[in-house]
Order: sequence, then C-alpha cells, then structure tokens
Amino acid sequence: MSEFEDWIGRNQTVTDVLEPARSNALDVALGGEGALKPGDPIPLLHHWLYFWDVKPPAGLGTDGHPAKGGFLPPVPLPRRMWAGGRLSFHKPLILGAQVTKTSTITTIKEKTGKSGTLVFVTVRHELDGGDGLAVSEEQDLVYREPAARTLPAPVPAPAPAVPWVESVNPDTVLLFRYSALTMNGHRIHYDRPYAMGEEAYPALVVHGPLQATLLMRLATANLSAPVTGFDFRGQQPAFDGAMLHVCGAPNADGAEIWTQQGEAKNMVAAVRTGAA
Repeated sequence: MSEFEDWIGRNQTVTDVLEPARSNALDVALGGEGALKPGDPIPLLHHWLYFWDVKPPAGLGTDGHPAKGGFLPPVPLPRRMWAGGRLSFHKPLILGAQVTKTSTITTIKEKTGKSGTLVFVTVRHELDGGDGLAVSEEQDLVYREPAARTLPAPVPAPAPAVPWVESVNPDTVLLFRYSALTMNGHRIHYDRPYAMGEEAYPALVVHGPLQATLLMRLATANLSAPVTGFDFRGQQPAFDGAMLHVCGAPNADGAEIWTQQGEAKNMVAAVRTGAA
C-alpha cells in the first residue's frame, strides 16, 4: 500500500448541530417514544446520524457511496464496508449543541484472506461539544475484491437462551429509515437487485452501525453503570428476511453483546463501564 502512504495522517474537520429531530426519528424507528429535547444527552452512537457527507450525483460511485479519492484513499477494490471500531466516551454530547469532529487517517494495511485481497483503512475521529473531548473513535473500513460466490441466506431460528435478548425484524422499512437518517447511499441496504446481482448477497444487508446501535441500546437498558467504552467487530453480514437477535450477558467489565441470525454471530462487541 505504498501508493497510499500520502493519505496516512490526512485530516479534516467538520461541524454540525445535534438537533434532536434526527435522534428522535431513530428512537421512534427502533420502538422508542422520541421524547428527546435540547439539553438532553444524546443516546450513545447516535452521533453517527450527524456530519452528513452529501455529494451531488456526479460525486457518487456506482455503489451509491461517495466516489473514491476524496478524504479517503482511492483503493482499487470494488466492495467497501464498515468492519468495526473502538470508542471511548469521555463526557456526554448534548442535543442542540454544535459539535466539531476531527478525522485523521491513521493506518492503511493490505491483507490476504479466504476471500482474497483486503485493504483496511483506519480513521480516528475526535468529537468536541465545546468543552473538550467527548468521544474518541477508531473506525475500521474494509475494501474487498468482488464476491466469488453468493453467501447463503440466513436460516430463521428462535432467540438463544441468554441473559439479555431482544429480537428485531430488520425489514426494508427499517433499513430504508436508517439509510436516510445517516445519508448512507450504499445500495446494498435498499436496492435488492443491486445487492444480489452486483455484490452477490442473498438479500439486503443490515447496516453494521445499525447493529452496533441496537447492541448499545440493549446494553444501556440493562447496565446500571454508565458506558465508557465500546469495541465492535463484524464477523459476517446480517440480512433482511430473518429475525435479528440482539443478545448480551453482563461481566465484570460491563458486558459481552452480539447480534445473531440462526446459529451464526453477525457482530460481536464488548461494552466497558470502567474508566474511559
């Protein structure tokens, strides 16, 4: 990846106002009451609803993402996804406040896996709500070769017997709403012919950040101590057409949480409640 060394260390700074309507819309879409108001702390991970990167039609790739070669390096692999990340929560972000996000590309690494060449780009984000660092985040993006074969569709299965579990139907309406609220144009989440015909998925793909948000929602509903850290990693895609079980179990540090369709774990995560 020597050709992209110049991208390492690149940074950009953007600002946005955390208006409550967007966060309330997601809360309602997930079954909440949508009663958040200015001055309330934003639910954890709802900052992903803000800082839209809106491009004109000419600035989009065929997959619906912003075209390559802007802030992120133009990795010549066609498939790209959010693979995981690590977050620390230092202080609350407040709805109604103007927040500054500074993003820096920290690493670009090429690996070879069972599915061929993979390129991982890690971006560090720091969010400041006006009184110092509130959230620090490392985001792992993965670029992949075209799919060699279509993945199998998920097999519906009952929820596992674990301490915490909620079952969510990731139907087309929920996927559309989350795409709209995050200004995510990636066609694998709403364009079934594209997802199946071009990227060889068996159905629409459930957003990784949506799964992470469901996991955080489960954890904060069941933990008595404030969450100070969250690490998550996608293991295999989740799809519409089968219930998604959002599962968790408390431990000494916080909780282990995961999403599951059938017997397979889709996203695994750890929540921390100690010092950030």
